[in-house]
Amino acid sequence: MIKRIGLLTSGGDCQALNATMRGVVKALSNAVDDLEVYGFDDGYKGLIYGKYRMLSSKDFSGILTRGGTILGTSRQPFKLMRVPDEKGLDKVEAMKQTYYKLCLDCLVILGGNGTQKTANLLREEGLNIIHLPKTIDNDIFGTDMTFGFQSAVNIATNAIDCIHTTATSHGRVFIVEIMGHKVGSLTLHAGIAGGADIILIPEIPYDIKKVCEAIEKRNKAGKRFTILAVAEGAISKEDAELPKKKYKEKLEARAKKYPSVSYEIADQINQVIGSEVRVTVPGHIQRGGEPCPYDRVLSTRIGAGAAEAILDGEYGIMIGVINGKIKRVPLADCAGKLKMVSPKDQIVKAAKQIGISFGD
Repeated sequence: MIKRIGLLTSGGDCQALNATMRGVVKALSNAVDDLEVYGFDDGYKGLIYGKYRMLSSKDFSGILTRGGTILGTSRQPFKLMRVPDEKGLDKVEAMKQTYYKLCLDCLVILGGNGTQKTANLLREEGLNIIHLPKTIDNDIFGTDMTFGFQSAVNIATNAIDCIHTTATSHGRVFIVEIMGHKVGSLTLHAGIAGGADIILIPEIPYDIKKVCEAIEKRNKAGKRFTILAVAEGAISKEDAELPKKKYKEKLEARAKKYPSVSYEIADQINQVIGSEVRVTVPGHIQRGGEPCPYDRVLSTRIGAGAAEAILDGEYGIMIGVINGKIKRVPLADCAGKLKMVSPKDQIVKAAKQIGISFGD
């Protein structure tokens, strides 16, 4: 019997997308005699507009170590999925028609939170869906780990490591801005691993006075420099108390003066204690390059887990990792939920125990 599956990668790219697709296809190829794999170009866009190609085993050879995605990706906001395109096309209906046209047994979707919400929508529409959790933010509910996270931690940590030598040489305050709009896992892990003195994340609103006190405490102790790891979504206590609409207006006003929150914090530190502050933004470097060994192993396990679920005929799930084990998590239980850093997490407690300030 022929097994037909579709693959698509959606949202921001990361280092282990190819490794995960490879895991799915290699595991299925070893289990079934006749396998057809269709890859959709540029995420949901390919599914909507019928842009796809049949893939062979050669397409999955040599991609374990390749970053990015061989299929291409794009961002298709979930909130617009029910909105017809500029030509009036019903996107959801178009995706269903492409699925049925190819007689797919299952569509395997790799992506983050927004991608997952659309995957769940397609599940509700009756399609056989399996979601694989990709994001450098490690913020997907229902799994302890997402592929791409550890590779990004390694890169962000290296950025902080590199800043250490120049910060020591010049005796300055340095801010390293790490990706993470809503969730601070990447900043937290990289900050601890890189030896940051202050870590600011969205889940723990900061008091700029407390931040400055932590810098001055180091100065009085004879420390020549201070390094702050700041999530791009870091928020002050004052801003955290604003209504959503007012905070949005604040962000719009800030954007006219500062490139990001890190530059605002740098200016405030300079105004309060007169310290010279430099800002470094690794940006999309954190998404790029080859996956680290940890992610290659994780992706292989998740891919193989997806293949096993397909063979079992179990769909409407995410393949997650819970307590070190590969688990099948119902999409209905995790779609639309964010996994945040809790201020009471043991890792936060440990960071505070060794003297890292969170500005709170």
